[in-house]
Amino acid sequence: MKLSEIIQDIKPLNVTGDTSVEVNGIHIDSRKIAEGYLFVAMKGTQVDGHQYIDKAIAQGACAVLLEDMPVDPSPEITYIQVESTEEAVGPVATAFYGNPSKKLKLVGVTGTNGKTTIATLLYNMFRKFGHKCGLLSTVCNYIDGEAVPASHTTPDAIELNALLARMVDAGCEYAFMECSSHAIQQRRIGGLSFVGGIFTNLTRDHLDYHKTFENYRDAKKLFFDTLPKNAFAIINVDDKNGMFMVQNCKAQLKTYSTKKAADFKAHLLECHFEGMYLEIDGREVGVQFIGKFNVSNLLAVYGTAVMLGKQPEDILLVMSTLKSVNGRLDPISSPDGWTAVIDYAHTPDALENVLNAIHEVLSGKGHVITVCGAGGNRDKGKRPLMAQEAVKQSDKVIITSDNPRFEDPQMIIDDMLAGLTPQQKKKVVTIVDRREAIRTATMMAEKGDIILIAGKGHEDYQEIKGVKHHFDDHEVVREVINS
Repeated sequence: MKLSEIIQDIKPLNVTGDTSVEVNGIHIDSRKIAEGYLFVAMKGTQVDGHQYIDKAIAQGACAVLLEDMPVDPSPEITYIQVESTEEAVGPVATAFYGNPSKKLKLVGVTGTNGKTTIATLLYNMFRKFGHKCGLLSTVCNYIDGEAVPASHTTPDAIELNALLARMVDAGCEYAFMECSSHAIQQRRIGGLSFVGGIFTNLTRDHLDYHKTFENYRDAKKLFFDTLPKNAFAIINVDDKNGMFMVQNCKAQLKTYSTKKAADFKAHLLECHFEGMYLEIDGREVGVQFIGKFNVSNLLAVYGTAVMLGKQPEDILLVMSTLKSVNGRLDPISSPDGWTAVIDYAHTPDALENVLNAIHEVLSGKGHVITVCGAGGNRDKGKRPLMAQEAVKQSDKVIITSDNPRFEDPQMIIDDMLAGLTPQQKKKVVTIVDRREAIRTATMMAEKGDIILIAGKGHEDYQEIKGVKHHFDDHEVVREVINS
């Protein structure tokens, strides 16, 4: 494709060189540049891509999209100078890949908790309806049935459009994607065409990046600000930030709630460890999920399917067959009568929701032992809050390592303990080694008890000093049972 066609939807400050050159590919990583590629010099939070322009040219780049012109530009290279490469890369990638999102019915899901569950259930539901679908999620990306490992909740704009183009080539009609606050803020979804957007809820998260809750909230809101008039927005009005999200939204607004008047309503009728009975818009349905927060997630799925043209009766029939997402309230039962529940909960609100769900089913008939930690090099302010939530609803808490990354695990544990009173600390044991912490919890457990192992869910690694070591909570629990 000619460079002139790729940059037709952006407004360059300056263009130096030939725009009729053929471009064979685009990348923001100079190491992945090949002959005839366009290199995008991004000013990232860690590295400035402008430092790698010479390397990209040496690798074969024919053009560079950049903010700062080099002192000594090469006469053989075309330079497209823009005010912000972060803003420009989305439209450029969209044009290069033939605007794939316009050839799909693309639905975005944003919020703090529930994104993975809702996006994945929509993907599974619409495949059961007989449609070819794509999924972009924290756990894994899928092109119809083909798994493509995920490195971020939302890939960069170039990788994102490449995946969407592959979905189009595979004959997909629908695509469902999580839209993280980072991706919205960094314009990774810029240039995409959405037919719908879903807001789940908003609680404290990612303040290491956004600095304030207001900045985090506004990043989520930006997604709805940019939805077109012919799209729909489905908002959880049980969350106090729900209506704030759509203040400037042009899309058709629909609401969902488990507590108040809304376009889509649900009530929890019965709850067991095997599942729940719900009433959704006056119809009863049995589902293979537990927890009031999952009632809200399923309602978002239901409302979205209605907005995408499916009949309520058909939606509920398929919903009754859907199973929980990997790493979300995954139960593993032991021969000794205790049950381990593995969940990705890594925010105070998510931990509260999961513990609530466990107590709804237990009804005081067993003890709860919680194993949890907090991630390193992330928002330190939520660490004491995580410990408080764990202690509040558990009979015993083991605080351990999550992904310490480049931090000392014991320092992270100390930050969590700082949120507890001397009385609360009597419930708590600290064990830095996560494997040993899980083993200890299983030795404490008796018949009828629940062990919640929170924080990692689907992840099969532990990141320590920049290295990912294989570690899977599910495997550790099974090893204990088998031994």
